[in-house]
Amino acid sequence: MKLSTRIFLSAAVLMAVASSPAFAQEQDPGMWDKSSLQKDNPNLKWFKEAKFGMFIHWGLYSKLAGEYKGKRYYGSGEWIMNQAKIPAADYAKEAKTFNPVRFNAEEWARIAKDAGIRYMVITAKHHEGFAMYDSKVSDFNIVKATPYGKDPMKALAEATRKQNIPFGFYYSQFIDWHEPNGGRNGWDFDESKKDYQKYYREKAIPQLKELLTGYGPLGIVWFDMPGGLTKVQTQQLVDSLHQLQPKSLFSSRVGQGLGDYRDFGDSEIPDVPIKDAVWESIYTHNDSWGYIKHDMNFKSSEEIIRLLARVASKGGNLMLNVGPDGLGNIPPYSVKYLLETGMWLKKYGESIYGSDYGLVPPQPWGVTTSKPGREFLHVFHRPSDGRLLVPGLKAKVTKVYDLNTKVSLKWTVDGDDLFLSLPEFKGRNPDQVFVVEYSGKAQDHSDNKTTVVSPQYEQNNLDAISAQLEGKAEIKSLTYSHYYGDWKHTTCVVEMKSPSDAAEFKMRLTGAGDYKVILEYACPQESARQEGKIAFNGKDYLFRTLRTSEFDKSAPLMFIKHTVAIISADRAGEYNLKVSPLQEGKELFKLKSVGLVPIN
Repeated sequence: MKLSTRIFLSAAVLMAVASSPAFAQEQDPGMWDKSSLQKDNPNLKWFKEAKFGMFIHWGLYSKLAGEYKGKRYYGSGEWIMNQAKIPAADYAKEAKTFNPVRFNAEEWARIAKDAGIRYMVITAKHHEGFAMYDSKVSDFNIVKATPYGKDPMKALAEATRKQNIPFGFYYSQFIDWHEPNGGRNGWDFDESKKDYQKYYREKAIPQLKELLTGYGPLGIVWFDMPGGLTKVQTQQLVDSLHQLQPKSLFSSRVGQGLGDYRDFGDSEIPDVPIKDAVWESIYTHNDSWGYIKHDMNFKSSEEIIRLLARVASKGGNLMLNVGPDGLGNIPPYSVKYLLETGMWLKKYGESIYGSDYGLVPPQPWGVTTSKPGREFLHVFHRPSDGRLLVPGLKAKVTKVYDLNTKVSLKWTVDGDDLFLSLPEFKGRNPDQVFVVEYSGKAQDHSDNKTTVVSPQYEQNNLDAISAQLEGKAEIKSLTYSHYYGDWKHTTCVVEMKSPSDAAEFKMRLTGAGDYKVILEYACPQESARQEGKIAFNGKDYLFRTLRTSEFDKSAPLMFIKHTVAIISADRAGEYNLKVSPLQEGKELFKLKSVGLVPIN
C-alpha cells in the first residue's frame, strides 16, 4: 500500500464523525481528552524534562483583535468567527488586509530562549480554517490569501531549530468553520448535508501530511477537539501520521486515549501529583488565547513563576500561551514578564528542569520539587520567625543551602521533621529556592493529607482535596468560565445534605492560640440560609450559609470568604476540624477551602 493511501481514513471512519453527538455543544469542556497511552515511549524523555513550553495562538483572528463591526468580544479571541457568527465568505475577506510585516521569527525564538522556554507549539490551523503556512491543499492560507505572501511557519521552524528549541504544530482536526463540510459551522451550512468524509479526505488529513513532511523534525503535533471516531479508527489515524514523524509526540487531544502524553483542560492543574503519566498543563498569559487588543489582564512574572513551580511540584509541564497581534508583535507585557521569568530560571532553573513531583505535600510556605538525592523547597512565603518546617522528609540530610547563592543554612532534625533557619529575604523574589541534599532514599510523603497550620503565616488553608469524607459527601472539580471560553477549575466538597455528610480536615497545629475560621464556598439561592456546624477540639460552632451564585459552566462561579468563628487550641499538636450541615436539607454549599488566620 502506498504511503499516500495509508494516510487517509476509511469511509467508515469518516462517516462516523457525522453522527458524533459531542459536536452539538458549544465549547464543551467535556470534549477534552485527558487520557494518554501511559506507556514507556523513549521519545517522552526530553518532553518530561523540559517542564516549560510556549504555546502561540496566531491566525486571521489576530488581525480582528477581538472586535468585529464595532462590537468588542471578550474571552477566547480565536473564537470570534463563532461568537459573532461571521459568514465564512465575509470572514475570508479579512485575509485581504492581513499583513503581519513585523513578524520576526528570529526575535520570537530569541524571546523564547531567553524566557527559559524548552519547546514551542504554534497554531498551524485553528477552528477558523485559515492555514498559517503555505498549504497546497487550500488557498485559504497566509501565502495565497494575504498581501504578506510568505510562510512564517517555515521561518519559525528554522529559527527555533537554531536555538535548539523543539518545535511543533497545533492543528484543529475536525472543527473548520470555513469549509462547507467542516465541523461546527451551523450558521452558514446545513449540518445534515455535510460530507465529513469529504472534508477529512480533501483537507484535514492532507494538511496534516503537509505539516509532518514540510517543516523538518517536529517535537509535537498538538491536536484539539477530539470526537467522532472509535478507538480503532483513531488508532489508524495516529499510526498513519506517526509513519511520517516517528519521533514526534502527539497530544492526548487526538482522542480515545491514544496520545503520547496527557493534556489537562485549559487552565487546569491536577490537585495531587500525577505519578503514572507524563502530562502537561496549559495556561494563557492573559484571558484570551488569540490576540485581543482590549485584553490587558496579563499574569505577572511572579504569577508565572509560582504557576510553573506548582505545576512542576505535581510532576508536569507548563505550556504558557502568548497571542501575537495581527502585525506579528508579541504583546509587550508578554515579552516583559516572560523575560523576567527567564531571569529567575537562570538562577533557579535547576529546581524546575528535569525535576519530578515533590516528596513533601504543599505547605503554608510553598511547594517542593525533587531530583534523586535532592529536595527543592520553593518558598513563596517566609515564616515570620524564619524557622521553616519541612515535615515528614524521612531521609539522612547532609546539606541545606540556597540554590542561587550556594550559601549553607543552619538546620536541625527532630524526628521526621527538618527545621531550617532562613535568612531575611532581600528584595522581592516570588520563589526563593532552597536545596535539601540527603543520602540514601527519602520517603515519598506527597500523599499525606494532614495539613500544617502555623501562626507564623498570615493565613493557612485546608483545601477541599485534603478532606476526609463522611456519608454522601464528594470531592469534585467544577469547571466554569469567566469570559467566553475562559475556563476555570475549582475543586470543592459537594453533596453535603445531612448531618451525616461531612468533610473532616486533619491538621497539625505548630502553635497554640486563637484562629479565625473562614469558609470559602459557593452557595446558590436554594441552599442559602441553611445552618451548618464546625466541630473542633470538643466544641461546636454554628453558622448560616450566605447566597453567592448558581453553578453554570458558562458563567462565573462566585465564592464568598465567610468568617464564621474563632477557634482556640491550648497546645500544639494534631487536631481534626469537621464541617457538616446541622439539619437535613439541600446541599449545604460547595466548599472550596477552610482558612485559618492566626490572631496574634
